[in-house]
Amino acid sequence: MEKGSDRMVTFEAGDRTGSGYLAIPERGHGRGVLVLHAWWGLKPFFKTVCDRLAAQGFVALAPDLYQGRTAATIEEAQALLEQRDFELMQATATGALAYLRGHRTTRGAAAGALGFSMGGSWAIFLASLAPEDIAAAVIFYGSESVNFSAARAAYLGHYAEEDEWEPLDGIRQMEADMRDAGRDVTIHVYPDVKHWFFEADRPEYNREVAEVAWRRTLDFLNQQLAYD
Repeated sequence: MEKGSDRMVTFEAGDRTGSGYLAIPERGHGRGVLVLHAWWGLKPFFKTVCDRLAAQGFVALAPDLYQGRTAATIEEAQALLEQRDFELMQATATGALAYLRGHRTTRGAAAGALGFSMGGSWAIFLASLAPEDIAAAVIFYGSESVNFSAARAAYLGHYAEEDEWEPLDGIRQMEADMRDAGRDVTIHVYPDVKHWFFEADRPEYNREVAEVAWRRTLDFLNQQLAYD
């Protein structure tokens, strides 16, 4: 492994083999962040998120939850979601987390999870499934109903004010459930943007809002994943 390298890697995913994109900072080590793609699959944008995290000193791994399949349109993405193998996706996500936590470049007592839409749901789910492994969860326009009392993570959420895919009523209920469980949670709601506003390869992308959300994300990860 060379410093600054970024590559596709493989890892155990139950009784199968999973793959993902790994980005390592130039200094050769850092705190771990699991990047969980949206329903489009592991498109180049999500690899770019790993690269950007590595540039900020994090070891970032984006598992391919769809085993190489990607979608270019909403209709294609809906079809992929309908055809998904949930057990294999879970095995891939948990296998990637274990790989990241055990990687020789990863530092810190726990990792972060950063997810987009469907991937945000996975970030929430994993935080409760593996509470000792995830200390921080960043959610871009995603939601999930889980046992938040089982988690130990702090949560940061980025949402659009008018979102046909994630209505704010549901987000506020999730936020209340997180708080009732004693979790540290911060939810940002951005006006005049739509679902997928952070994704630079989508027509909904809003550069100004995305930059604000990115700065908040880095501040949050740096605070929650601090280590000596």
